Amino acid sequence: MWQDEILDEIHKIREEHAESFNYDLDAMFVDWQNKQAESGREVVSLPPKRSLTMRWSRPPKSDL
Repeated sequence: MWQDEILDEIHKIREEHAESFNYDLDAMFVDWQNKQAESGREVVSLPPKRSLTMRWSRPPKSDL
């Protein structure tokens, strides 16, 4: 079976990170937030996209 070396490396890094926090998602999330804040990059929040069902569904007959 073909293996992607880059993907294997990413999985290894993620596993090491999770292990360093004893697989505690809350602690990992706090770490990611701290790294994000320290990066100095602007964080952009976009409004949620309309769902496909809303975008393509017909309006109720009462709205016609």
